[in-house]
Amino acid sequence: MNDNYNEELVAKFYTAFQKLDYRAMNNCYSEEIVFFDPVFELLRGNQVRMMWKMLCISAKDLSIQFDDVIDRGDGYYTCNWIAQYTFSKTGRQVINRVKAHMKIENGKITEHSDGFSLHKWTGQALGLPGKLFGWNRFFQRRIKNNARAKLLAFIDEQS
Repeated sequence: MNDNYNEELVAKFYTAFQKLDYRAMNNCYSEEIVFFDPVFELLRGNQVRMMWKMLCISAKDLSIQFDDVIDRGDGYYTCNWIAQYTFSKTGRQVINRVKAHMKIENGKITEHSDGFSLHKWTGQALGLPGKLFGWNRFFQRRIKNNARAKLLAFIDEQS
């Protein structure tokens, strides 16, 4: 696969995300996809695909923008993306600025990690408690555990 195709694959993934088309997003991934972000942490294979399905299905007013797809060499690509939405538990507006890192092999994304400040996210999503305690590991662990539990329950429902 040429580099231009790989850049188009990254764009295809985020264009599908803009449309909340989790099937098209997941078609960009290899069977053995490995994913990491500050909330869900390490996910593999079907867990990754189900995470995107859960997020797309539950999205109410999600707006996605992406830009700056860059070839970093050896199959690695980065891009910036921004998610803007209302956090359902609090009704608060969130603007999450994310840096994505992807590895592409044989025309599929094999590794995907999203980096963002969990502290900034908690401040926006949870308000004052998030601003005051969002830096705290124990506070962050609760958020991560809740997200993981929600994903595992969703996977069970879909089985």
